[in-house]
Amino acid sequence: MANIGQPNLFIKLLSNKYIILSAWIFIAVLYTFKNLGYGSINNYLIFKYTYFNASMRQNLYAQYPQYYFDSNHYGPIFCVIIAPFAVIKGQLGVYLWQVCNAVFLFLAIRQLPLSNLQKNIICIICTQELIFSLKEYQTNGAIAGLLIITWVLVDKKKDFWAALFIMLGLFIKLYGVIGIVFFLLSKQKKQFVLGLAVWAAVLFVLPMVFFSPQFIAHSYLDWYHSLVSKNVENLAMNNPNQDISVMGMMRRIIGHPINILPVLLAGLALFGLSSLKNYMAEGIRPRLLMLSSCLLFVVLFSTGSEQCTYIIAFVGIAIWFISAPRPFTKGQIALFVFAIYVGSLFRTDIFPAYIKSNFMLPYALKALPCLLVWLAVITEMLAKKPAHQIIRVTEPAQTIAPTN
Repeated sequence: MANIGQPNLFIKLLSNKYIILSAWIFIAVLYTFKNLGYGSINNYLIFKYTYFNASMRQNLYAQYPQYYFDSNHYGPIFCVIIAPFAVIKGQLGVYLWQVCNAVFLFLAIRQLPLSNLQKNIICIICTQELIFSLKEYQTNGAIAGLLIITWVLVDKKKDFWAALFIMLGLFIKLYGVIGIVFFLLSKQKKQFVLGLAVWAAVLFVLPMVFFSPQFIAHSYLDWYHSLVSKNVENLAMNNPNQDISVMGMMRRIIGHPINILPVLLAGLALFGLSSLKNYMAEGIRPRLLMLSSCLLFVVLFSTGSEQCTYIIAFVGIAIWFISAPRPFTKGQIALFVFAIYVGSLFRTDIFPAYIKSNFMLPYALKALPCLLVWLAVITEMLAKKPAHQIIRVTEPAQTIAPTN
């Protein structure tokens, strides 16, 4: 009789949000500790010194080799966001930064209209990519969280506040602008548009409250030049860690630069058509597919995508798979396993080192399984009769209902 209760106990533990949250916080602290050092912490130093450079009215996008290598590519609003962490003396600031990034993504996933078990499994699926992002001290987990929260607020008819997170993502790293597609889902479109205008103005001016208005105004121009320069750098074929996108994969496979505009326009066309076709469909599944498509598209079709950016895409993959009607099809299972093993686990010891060194990294093939999943998402969105229902996994002694 004891064996009968064990599966229920396992599912109960797996459904406990505090276990997953504690695990993610532990991972954030552990990998921060393991990777501390000038070289490893470089990205955080770039973030940190944007605040000090702004305080001293120094160019936010110049290189400062005495502090870090490379340069900043985040918007002026980031000076305000990083300030509470930057002013903390010692290493506590970087630990808090890492923990906040992990916790923010966790809390965003918790808002999805899925069961506790489903939301926890999404977190588990994304853990490997979270580790990659944490190793680089990046903000990509938080960017994914911003897109999720935008979708959730639109779904809850809180469109004015949803616009805040779209503009925040835009003013930080541009990626958030993809959230505008959720306008199609909005039931309060006037509030949505008003919110975009109001929050754009607020976030544009907010850094001027803390720093010189003239300095911040000029910093926006500097930011533009920085992004143009970064895009040119990304298109170079001599850095295997840059442009891990559909265009980057194609350039590396072909062996010479290509015009990325046709590929980008094709992706935009598929993305736009599927969103237009899907937004009127009934049920939660079509709306979650739109979220999944956004999370994948913004990584797959950006020349700025790096290995650590794919935490955003894998949240989309997890949502696509976990929210699918039961039973899963053989095709869904095969594609999901392929995406996890080839797309995420290829950087671990369980993946053949020869394939990783000679194929995955040189040809940016991390994008391939994510592209296949995105095409599967698009196909379902364009289907005449998309699956509308989510078959929920049953937790012990109850049927799961959406919870926060």
